[in-house]
Amino acid sequence: MKKCTRRDFLKKAGLAAATIWAGRISLARGESPNEKLKIGVVGVRGRGHANLQDVSKENIVALCDIDDRNLEEAAKEFPLAKKFNDFRKLLDEKDVEAVVVSTPDHVHAPASLAALRSGRHVYCEKPLTHTVEEARLVAEAAEKAGVATQMGTQIHAEDNYRRVVELIESGAIGDVKEAHVWVGKAWSGAGDRPKDTPPVPPNIHYDLWLGPAPERPYNPAYIPASWRGWWDFGNGTLGDMACHHMDLSFWALKLRHPLTIEAEGPPVHPESAPGWIIVRYEFPRSGDLRTVRLTWYDGGKRPPQFAEKKLPEWGDGTLFVGDKGMLLADYGRYVLLPEADFAGFKPPAPWIPASVGHHEEWIRAAKTGSRTTCNFDYGGALTEAVLLGAVAYRTGKKLQWCPRELKARNAPEADRFIRKEYRKGWEIRP
Repeated sequence: MKKCTRRDFLKKAGLAAATIWAGRISLARGESPNEKLKIGVVGVRGRGHANLQDVSKENIVALCDIDDRNLEEAAKEFPLAKKFNDFRKLLDEKDVEAVVVSTPDHVHAPASLAALRSGRHVYCEKPLTHTVEEARLVAEAAEKAGVATQMGTQIHAEDNYRRVVELIESGAIGDVKEAHVWVGKAWSGAGDRPKDTPPVPPNIHYDLWLGPAPERPYNPAYIPASWRGWWDFGNGTLGDMACHHMDLSFWALKLRHPLTIEAEGPPVHPESAPGWIIVRYEFPRSGDLRTVRLTWYDGGKRPPQFAEKKLPEWGDGTLFVGDKGMLLADYGRYVLLPEADFAGFKPPAPWIPASVGHHEEWIRAAKTGSRTTCNFDYGGALTEAVLLGAVAYRTGKKLQWCPRELKARNAPEADRFIRKEYRKGWEIRP
């Protein structure tokens, strides 16, 4: 493998800044911004139902779900939409201009890539993909297609994140050398696969639910929601929540690809995600030789500042540590610490414009060529970093990462977690 240098990291970050979006996205099928976008929705319950509602003012022409009951419920709201169990058949419909993907994580890449390669605009839930390689493939396909994309990190559109980014960028707490991100949630499998093999409910198309995943018998331990705790389908709490929470650090500190990744947690199980995990990343800073450390905690683990009584007892959140103070934030609030040191502090005048709405950004981009804030270039890099935490945990090594080659230079055994094999008929590599 070619030597991966720091220059590779900074060059990659520079390429991201020189975005492909300006002027590349043409009007959707030649329509005017006032015409409704023809959308197909893949996955229509849970998070999928929320996404469906958020794009419902457009023209919902197709609905897809592997659960017939879910499909019938959605069809009551959109009786003119065509119904499908297989997203591949939905994409055969010529009038579908844009696709919303809200499936379990292991189907994100197959559905998104199929839509992108057919020239459709795509909105996909977080994490963008199930593996690191998939995230790169999806980002590259989006660039080639030149269509509107958005990853479903909805909180990115709220004002609080914007104000935090402005404070960090303006130097309110000085030079930030570390950030900590934590959630109390815990998605974990139950150890070994269940041994019982109950019949597949008549409303479930289980083979389509498995999609690219390895063959395994149906079990309610996987459907409808507990799939996140199993490596074949998800990446535990890290996969579920890190794209939401690490997004703030990525945005504020202009992060892209980590230099190193290491993780700790309970003993690794080959089937099940852990009940807790701590991941330590080291990132290069764009344009200079300094680095920044980012640490992720879940399953009840928290940064040491809580035990040291330096922080108020908040729930999930992000802590930025600078040489002039700290900034503690969550989805809807922030505080500068120590509070006594910031008495009378006046934040800078806002300069990051308000979002028109996370879904609306995507719809406008599809119609006008405007830019989305969590497009698949940004969302792909964020997803890569998030999922590398799971790779480091499962490998048990501190990974020396080369983003150009998608390789851990010191751990060839990590390859089987960076990429995966697919069931016959579900292959996605070009």
